Amino acid sequence: MKLKNKLLLTGVAIVATLFLGLNANAARMDMVDVSNNNGYMSTAEYVSMRNEFGVKAVTVKISEGGTYKDPYAASNIKNVQAAGMYINGYHFARYATKAQAIAEADFAGGTAKAAGLPVGAVLATDVESQEANNQSKATNDRNNSAFMKEIQKFGYRADIYTSGSWANNKMTIKGKTGWIAAYPYVVSGKNWYSTNHAWQWSSTAKFRISYGGFDVSQLNSNYYTAGMKSTVKPTNKAAVKANNRKANKNTFRPYASAKWVKETKTYTLKTAVKLRTGAATSSSVITILPAGDTVKTDRAIIQGGYRWVRQPRFNGYGYLVTGPANNTLEYVKSGATHTYYTVKSGDSWWTIAQRNGLSMTTLASQNGKTIYTTIYPGQRLVVQ
Repeated sequence: MKLKNKLLLTGVAIVATLFLGLNANAARMDMVDVSNNNGYMSTAEYVSMRNEFGVKAVTVKISEGGTYKDPYAASNIKNVQAAGMYINGYHFARYATKAQAIAEADFAGGTAKAAGLPVGAVLATDVESQEANNQSKATNDRNNSAFMKEIQKFGYRADIYTSGSWANNKMTIKGKTGWIAAYPYVVSGKNWYSTNHAWQWSSTAKFRISYGGFDVSQLNSNYYTAGMKSTVKPTNKAAVKANNRKANKNTFRPYASAKWVKETKTYTLKTAVKLRTGAATSSSVITILPAGDTVKTDRAIIQGGYRWVRQPRFNGYGYLVTGPANNTLEYVKSGATHTYYTVKSGDSWWTIAQRNGLSMTTLASQNGKTIYTTIYPGQRLVVQ
């Protein structure tokens, strides 16, 4: 989800052409979820979503783990309400134990209250983290149950958001519950997850006056509209019909010839960016890297509508977007930023690499050298 950001089906961009035409089962843009990744959203943007695209409800990110509060939660809630739409919230779960689940629920509930989320709204737990991936199904079920029970003490209704590949595998999602994310190759004629409350079918929806891609969901019950028949009516039904059809057709198409290229750089993020397990928006989110973080990369690729880079990590790799497929660096500060180390007498590739958490090979290559190149006191080396 938004960190909003989604484990779903694996592989390159598996969201592809959707041919739906006038099919009554075309995926609808009933609900949008937003977070800090979308930046500030004005009332006018939400009014446009409602009137031109038929959006009924918005679910905003409230918090993550036990300390992070989404800085845009309060303004999103206020502006959605001003636009006359249903409002809900979600918490990105990091809990691995029952005690942590209860603590996170208390944190999320308190944060939601302070941000102005009204009593009676849904406050869903977004379960897609590495912490949950490391747990058994029974443990995840216990933790999710504890979170949802605790969150109801704040007057909010509970639900679980997760991917289609995790539902009833990594955790139990009973019928007539759940908000499930799955981006199928072809949707034509099928109402996916019709027995669940909601189905998130795209993370790349475009709205006329809003920048970037958005997560959109079809509501299969009235749970996220406060259990009431919607009184929110779009003012331009012709535009809703046309925009809905366009959204269903214009999702990601795979880049057949995309190839990784070597890129040894360090970037500083100018906005929060999701770090994923693969170079696709359908890959699970490892964490959200905050603005100001520096990221060391070793590979880059143009794929799925974005420019992706690979970050070596202690247990493998992480992947993040630096900008759209036109190769611009919209999410990082212009140019690569570096930290330098001045070589001192007695230093070696090994001592400098160890001091800066690098391998000798990485240190040498990001300076255009090999580990057999002689270094001298006073020489400056890029270490970050």
